[in-house]
Amino acid sequence: MNALTASAAVQAGRVQLVTFRRQSLTMARWRVLWVAGVFALVALAAVLRIVYFGFADRALSRTSLEEALLPPRGEITDRNGQPLARAFPAYALWYNPKALGEGSPLVKSPEEVAAELVAIFPTMDQAELTDRLASGRTGYIRRRVLPEEANRVQNIGELALEMPRETDRHYPQGSMGAHVLGYVAADGHGRVGMEQVLDEHLTDPALRGTPVPLSIDLRVQGALEDELRRGMLSVNAMGAAGLVLDVDTGEVLALASLPEFDPNRIDEQGEKYMFNRVTNQVYELGSTFKPLAMAAAIDAGVVRDLGRRWNAEPVKVGRFTIKDSHPLGASLNVPEALIHSSNTVTARVADELGPERLRQTMIDLGMSERPYIELPARGHPIWPGKDWPRLRNMTVSYGHGIAVTPLHLASAYAAMVNGGIWRPATLRKLEPGTAPRGRRVFKASTSSRMRQLLRAISKYGTGRNANAPGYRVGGKTGSAEKPGAGGYKRSSLVSTFAAAFPMDRPRYVVIAMLDEPRGTVASSFQRTAAWNAAPIVGKLVPRIGPILGVRPDNTRDVDISDIAPLIPEAQE
Repeated sequence: MNALTASAAVQAGRVQLVTFRRQSLTMARWRVLWVAGVFALVALAAVLRIVYFGFADRALSRTSLEEALLPPRGEITDRNGQPLARAFPAYALWYNPKALGEGSPLVKSPEEVAAELVAIFPTMDQAELTDRLASGRTGYIRRRVLPEEANRVQNIGELALEMPRETDRHYPQGSMGAHVLGYVAADGHGRVGMEQVLDEHLTDPALRGTPVPLSIDLRVQGALEDELRRGMLSVNAMGAAGLVLDVDTGEVLALASLPEFDPNRIDEQGEKYMFNRVTNQVYELGSTFKPLAMAAAIDAGVVRDLGRRWNAEPVKVGRFTIKDSHPLGASLNVPEALIHSSNTVTARVADELGPERLRQTMIDLGMSERPYIELPARGHPIWPGKDWPRLRNMTVSYGHGIAVTPLHLASAYAAMVNGGIWRPATLRKLEPGTAPRGRRVFKASTSSRMRQLLRAISKYGTGRNANAPGYRVGGKTGSAEKPGAGGYKRSSLVSTFAAAFPMDRPRYVVIAMLDEPRGTVASSFQRTAAWNAAPIVGKLVPRIGPILGVRPDNTRDVDISDIAPLIPEAQE
């Protein structure tokens, strides 16, 4: 009995041992599973974090190591490969209040450190800087710090003033072409100009090493800005705008809006001047529209005989009267009307043409839509609407009652002189043979006739001051009063000269516009385009002609022998 009891006890002990071992093994397995689960969760969290950083704003999440390994933001060049925007290594001034650990972030007082920093950077506000240092807020104090400035900051001896090296955006031409280029903001993305348009391309690691050429010619851009600035300052105008456009491709060789800003330093004044007068501001461009209306009438067969006399007396339409700036005689033919810029004759021609045909011509010239160009800032035209009454049709013919940008006007003039084909403007350099086909607006014969008439205006009419010897310039002046409360402001003009050269084989359109010019000694105390905008073109063309392959040649010109007998000035 005792033996049996002992045997049972042994057996029970074995069972308990086996059970204990099983429980221990089970517990060990569970522990392994828990540990593996924790590691899996940590790994999943890490993967999710990586994915988040991949899709989040790279300018904010990119590590300094990744920045160092990636190529810098892509370069922008002019059509000849000259740099317009490029990335370069620079220093920044960063405030790190925790550099000394807990306690005061600075060894000296915030007032002392601020005073020393202002001695290095005089444009900084000492009071604001003192408040910033005292607040203990981490962040940039200044971007774009020169090496010698960085050395002086280090000599202050404050560990909280850190000088990290970064890749910065630099515009080697300064403010030149600012409205074309735009700038890069602190978040690393482009703003305003082609920096914004090309942002995805310029920040793509696979494309960064390839410079992006624009249609701009740096030499032409510099000459345009220089002559516009001289013209603007000489007549105390509040602003100026201009462009040079290839009539056969639509490429913009130069585009300027003044006053300009410096993309290397964006401040409050720079932000004020970012508005682009060429592509974003709409104006009533006055008499520069007269050749377009005449071209539409010639194309439609309304004007067949250029010698026909048209009534030049004031035109009464309802309670309104259309008249010229000064009496031009009882009648004028079309060449005389353009040379002397007659509102009355142009209005009568448009009246005979009819609103439907003139309106369709303007639509075909792109006047009813925002200008065609890559820039994000593009103004909406003030378009007269679907139905044009008789008076509206007449006023549009001489550039009133419709407001467009100077770029609209440039593209329209290109179509008028290049054989009749309208093409969209572009800031991208086009390879030979890749220009868009465009759409036909005028017959080739109409375009040929308009080249004669525009040349006659520059030789004998209001465009004389643009008649650069040997360059066969043709164009039309326009001086329009700016609209205001209760009507037009007689004291505020927009003066424009729209031109093309050389008129025997037009290659380039040039637009020069002045916003609210004043009568000064430089303009013989006149405010009209003949005295301020036309001279700008007359000085610009000889500067850019040889650059663009157009040499002066006094032995060549447009043959206007068939219309010269209709122009009294040609007989003098």
